[in-house]
Amino acid sequence: MSSVSPNGSKPGTIYGETDEFSYNIVNNPVHIHDFHATVLHLLGFDHERFTYKYQGLDQKLTGVEPSKVISDLLA
Repeated sequence: MSSVSPNGSKPGTIYGETDEFSYNIVNNPVHIHDFHATVLHLLGFDHERFTYKYQGLDQKLTGVEPSKVISDLLA
């Protein structure tokens, strides 16, 4: 039996790699906006369309620069 959580993520997944001091990222860096896009995707939201009003402007949780869903973390 495979271990897949009901929300569509792979449980217990380790993604990325740091050096021996856990200081520098050496493999698969993830920007926080990409992580937010992935979590919003798992919750059923389109991160490109999900906005909120702040000081009269529509803001996105994933920022103004392009962000992507990390497909390796999805089941």
